[in-house]
Amino acid sequence: MSSVFGNCIKVSIFGQSHSESIGVVIDGLRAGFKPDIDKINAFMKRRAPGQNAVSTPRSEADEAHIISGLADGVTCGAPLCAIINNTNTRSKDYSKLKEVPRPAHSDFPAFVKHSGFNDIRGGGHFSARLTAPLCFAGALCMQLLEKENIYIGAHISSIKDVHDSDFDMVSVSKAELEKLKNAPVPLLNQEAWPLMEQTILSAKAEGDSVGGIIECACTGLKPGVGEPMFDGIENRIAQAIFAVPAIKGIEFGRGFESAKLFGSENNDPFYFDGGEVKTKTNNHGGILGGLSSGMPIVFRAAFKPTPSIAKEQDSVNLLSKHDEKLKIEGRHDPCVVLRAVPCVEAATALAVYDLLLENV
Repeated sequence: MSSVFGNCIKVSIFGQSHSESIGVVIDGLRAGFKPDIDKINAFMKRRAPGQNAVSTPRSEADEAHIISGLADGVTCGAPLCAIINNTNTRSKDYSKLKEVPRPAHSDFPAFVKHSGFNDIRGGGHFSARLTAPLCFAGALCMQLLEKENIYIGAHISSIKDVHDSDFDMVSVSKAELEKLKNAPVPLLNQEAWPLMEQTILSAKAEGDSVGGIIECACTGLKPGVGEPMFDGIENRIAQAIFAVPAIKGIEFGRGFESAKLFGSENNDPFYFDGGEVKTKTNNHGGILGGLSSGMPIVFRAAFKPTPSIAKEQDSVNLLSKHDEKLKIEGRHDPCVVLRAVPCVEAATALAVYDLLLENV
């Protein structure tokens, strides 16, 4: 199924961008945990639309309503289900797209797969709107991970060709990750934002969009968590990360850059720090053989430019079977990267918590 993730916990996301509600079911949570709902809502607000000039003007509160799985505010062993109401939809903006698919969007393959019955409004089940329940599930898992002193955080590494500083992959800390969550913009260097914002707004003014890269880190995971081959940490994180629409690539540690190095340059020398084995560098990004090494897990995810742009584009009419010009209407992010930062954190939390349960 396209909507279920996890081995020890099962996460299923349902709904469409313009359906009455969207939501998530999380099965396998242990009983006796009291989630901090205010903290979850604060996390989800970081993803919510309509908060600034560089995001879609669609305004949604994105408050989750838990309808099962808790008794007196505590997990009771039943599947936990939360719904989020859609309140600010404009479905008429999408009426033309049933016949004329948007380039770089799911419209055409979804039309073929579902014999033309796919919900085109806002992208239906393929919409980034579905990252709201993903963020709910991830925020809850983050609280469970923090009880084990495992912390996850991310920042905007770049918008188009404007870059932030990078994590120090050897020494990224809990304090640094928590600071990012409370920063005005999730950046290590706040001075990078004015040029990033200008880049986004300039593209928007031209009826265009831009993409970027998010760098994410996870600290506190002890050595030996994970599995080789198909269930390695890279595999599981990547599977969860690609649930976030617009992601087109992922790399761990030095990633593709390591292909240019000698082994003597890329290998991370071991040493003892007190009684713990650590590495002097962290080119491996905290993962060796699919297992955690005890060093911070660090990866980067690449986001394509938002495909829904105001510029006229070439497309086809699926009913008349002729080429046709398309001018997209509606409300769209000129860059998804800012709002995607908590989505990357949430997807990572799902993967890491599920792996942790497997290795208890």
